[in-house]
Amino acid sequence: MLVSLGILGLAGMLFVLRRPLLMSAPTCLAGQWHGCLDTENGLLFTMLIGLPLPALAVWALAHRRRAAGVPSAWRMSLAEVGMVYGTVPFVWLTLMPGAGAGVVPGRLSLVPLQDLATMGSLGIVGNLLIFAALGFFAPMRFAVVASVPRILALGAACSLLVETAQYVLRLDRVSSVDDVLVNAVGAALAALASRRWWRSRADEPSEQCRPAPVSVR
Repeated sequence: MLVSLGILGLAGMLFVLRRPLLMSAPTCLAGQWHGCLDTENGLLFTMLIGLPLPALAVWALAHRRRAAGVPSAWRMSLAEVGMVYGTVPFVWLTLMPGAGAGVVPGRLSLVPLQDLATMGSLGIVGNLLIFAALGFFAPMRFAVVASVPRILALGAACSLLVETAQYVLRLDRVSSVDDVLVNAVGAALAALASRRWWRSRADEPSEQCRPAPVSVR
């Protein structure tokens, strides 16, 4: 079911982003840095064509864990790779410098819900997706964050770090409290989508289940 959901999600993303991706494809396939990894369209295209690499990483990790007798090897491996591969590119996007980076001082917007109207639908969807992979996969890997309030707090904390970096590094971006709120909500909604696969305390190895060592005299 996880594989099916992944295929459907990828197909939907390709359909929605088909025009921007086709625009950036020639530059990326030519191996040019400019226009590929320093633009939103180019980075998304690179992320999609690079999917075989994380798939290989999931297979290698799962194969190694299964050989070692680790339970839930595939779920753990998929969650670890998914968190990284589904989050780092979006964080990279948010940290891309604007035209006045290093010159324009950092800007803050600390009034909640003030910037939502200016984000637009595309901006809201983008902010929902930034930590969606983290919210989806983190509860599958770590039982300690397997609750909606904790994922909400985790998404807010990660988003706060990103917004702080934008301000401190003077990237010509607005560090907004609304970005933190929408990022956190996106992580929580993604977590709800993966709730049936969350890791529970019962999945954790228990010390009581281990046989007591036998002393040999």
